Amino acid sequence: MLRHCKKRGEKERGGKRPKLDLEMVSALQTPLSCPFRVPFLNDSPSTSRTPRTVPPLCRRSVSAVPIPTVTDCAHENVIKKLLARPFRVPIPGYTGGCSNRLLGLRMSGVRLSLHDPYAENALVVFAPPELSAHEQLKLDDTKREVHVVVDPLLCAVLRPHQREGVKFMYDCVVGKRVEGHNGCIMADEMGLGKTLQCIALMWTLLRQSPQAVPAINRCIIVCPSSLVKNWDKEIAKWLHGRVNSLPIDSGKREDIIRNLKQFVSQTGQRVPTPVIIISYETFRLYTDILHEKEIGLVICDEGHRLKNSDNQTYQALSGLKCARRILISGTPIQNDLFEYYSLINFVNPGLLGPAQEFRKRFENIILKGRDADASMEQQQLGEQKLQELLGLVTRCIIRRTSALLTKYLPVKYELLCICGFTELQEKLYRTLIRHMDSEIRRQERSKGGVNNNTTLAFITNLKKLCNHPQLIYDKCHAKEAGGFADCLELFPAEFSTKKAFDPSQSGKMRVLDYLLAYTRRNSDDRFVLVSNYTQTMDAFEQLCQLRKYPFVRLDGSMSIKQRSKIVEKFNDPKSECFAFLLSSKAGGCGLNLIGANRLVMFDPDWNPANDGQAMARVWRDGQKKACFVYRLLSRGSIEEKIFQRQAHKKALSSCVVDEETDVARHFSLDQLKTLFEFNANTASDTHDKLKCKRCFLGRELKDPPEDADTNSDLTQWHHSERDFGKVPDQMLKAVRDCAPDITFVFHQKSHDGETNRLNSPPADNGKGRRDGAEEEDRESEGEETVEREEKGREGKERRR
Repeated sequence: MLRHCKKRGEKERGGKRPKLDLEMVSALQTPLSCPFRVPFLNDSPSTSRTPRTVPPLCRRSVSAVPIPTVTDCAHENVIKKLLARPFRVPIPGYTGGCSNRLLGLRMSGVRLSLHDPYAENALVVFAPPELSAHEQLKLDDTKREVHVVVDPLLCAVLRPHQREGVKFMYDCVVGKRVEGHNGCIMADEMGLGKTLQCIALMWTLLRQSPQAVPAINRCIIVCPSSLVKNWDKEIAKWLHGRVNSLPIDSGKREDIIRNLKQFVSQTGQRVPTPVIIISYETFRLYTDILHEKEIGLVICDEGHRLKNSDNQTYQALSGLKCARRILISGTPIQNDLFEYYSLINFVNPGLLGPAQEFRKRFENIILKGRDADASMEQQQLGEQKLQELLGLVTRCIIRRTSALLTKYLPVKYELLCICGFTELQEKLYRTLIRHMDSEIRRQERSKGGVNNNTTLAFITNLKKLCNHPQLIYDKCHAKEAGGFADCLELFPAEFSTKKAFDPSQSGKMRVLDYLLAYTRRNSDDRFVLVSNYTQTMDAFEQLCQLRKYPFVRLDGSMSIKQRSKIVEKFNDPKSECFAFLLSSKAGGCGLNLIGANRLVMFDPDWNPANDGQAMARVWRDGQKKACFVYRLLSRGSIEEKIFQRQAHKKALSSCVVDEETDVARHFSLDQLKTLFEFNANTASDTHDKLKCKRCFLGRELKDPPEDADTNSDLTQWHHSERDFGKVPDQMLKAVRDCAPDITFVFHQKSHDGETNRLNSPPADNGKGRRDGAEEEDRESEGEETVEREEKGREGKERRR
């Protein structure tokens, strides 16, 4: 086959072999070189390449290895300067754990505190016990306790006393202060920020615990219906939307039931809606739903509503499956010690034993020792039992007085003004008490005894008469039973409730009329007028309309939304409202009325806590002006008797709650029972019963101690009967000069501070005259200075 192919190829080429091209062969034998290659200097075709030997690394000389040198000196200097200064934390004294903090991550199986316990201004409510190095090695990291630190967002706004309060409440609810009990009473006086302290505690428990998990997952806040929206706003204000709270007060029954069932059915450590705010009335209606599941924390605002352990609200809240209980009340004792027992027993059941044992062991002995007629032995035994009771309750109650506010608020002046009756009032008052005295004697002779309902109704009518005769005119005109038929003929013939309101028929109303007029003329101060009766508020309204004062009114007939709008309108700095008419029972708790700096408490309540709540509406956080709080009482009447009973109750509260042991025993029980005696021949029946040793013939010869606690002891106040020079209010002095109705003034101030510049003596031409006179004085002084300078220059020229 091969031969056949060769022969075939030869035939195709013509039978001849081709000749070899020698030049082509030589070109193929020489290696190819790049035509663009630049030859090296040491290249030569004659020299042959010899292989280079490389010594092993272990035999090389270090000095023989070439080191590159840096030619840029400036760059080298910069690097050296950077490396010469190691990094340091810019915060002085910072020892924070940067090593155990990860960005957005948590180390698996290692417990860490939610907030840095070593940060500046950190509030640590729980710190784990210190362990030795050997104990730390043996401890399992998954069981290690961590710090519990209040959120820095709240630490930035908490004041020192509030930080102390949060720590105290945390220790109580975790069972640290009283073993086996987890309750606490926050009894700070009004204006100290009890709401903020409880919000800080609630938020801490919802997020943290020593086990690095939330301590609770649900919280119920129970408060009066007027404060439900306010609590919701406060939570949003301080936590900036970090927690979802649900206010439940009004609405359809189906909606309330659905919301409550959704709340109690939530499970897990972090639930969508951990907080509900509910009124006492609504809670009582839906206890069957709220009692189904365990609740982590319950907060009861205005907790003195639970003073009666037999009412339905107390029983409903006591049945709640919740061990951690916080009760908020600025006045835990309002009437007697047994109410105090009810509050303690609610937050810490069984701490003071059964009710009968408490009465026998503490209450009866302490009250006998506090009586003005008690023997020395009774006083000593009462003091001994009081100290024993304090030793039990002070572990779960924290109480700070409003004296702490003196660091943050302007000065507050309290003035108790005793006002005389008008001639008409005195005649009506004597007629009524004469009839009531005979009625009481008749009932005592009968088998049925004294009718308490009749007595209480009569007391109410006497109190209304002290405010203004117009308030009982309709009863007199209708000739109702109780002595009113004999009173009709005492009224002037032209007297009628349909005519224009006449403030001059009442001593207290005449003082109020003067006070409003002088203040309106000489300053830009505004008033809050408080009363316990709707009829008296109607009289306030008629007075404001008569004098053309712009005003707003808040009473029990208004809804919660209407009340909020009225308060916002009055507190607006641009508001033209001069007076805020306030019902003590409808708005005495929780309202912030810092738009006014003067408050008049027109009539007293049997419960001193109600009056105290109402009088605290203007001296609160945000107030910038000096405050004046006036209390008006009719001289020698039932109003002074009621006030004396208030002082007796406040003295008891000071002993048990404030731990004061030197409150004077001023009024005996027999004196407090003489309610229907009328003493018109005195400047003040209250001052007479004090047996004051600092006053003589109507003049105060010795000032009270500067460090005296004037919370409940009137003997430590200033007393002014004839000499009104020490009265701190220029407006009240002006009223006294015009009207002799004011017969006595008790007065005291919260702390040393500058008086409001607007609290100046009345001027001749109204508002603005005083400033204009000062400008004229400054101009005259300037003119005299110029004249002296001109005379000096003329004298120099003459000498030359």
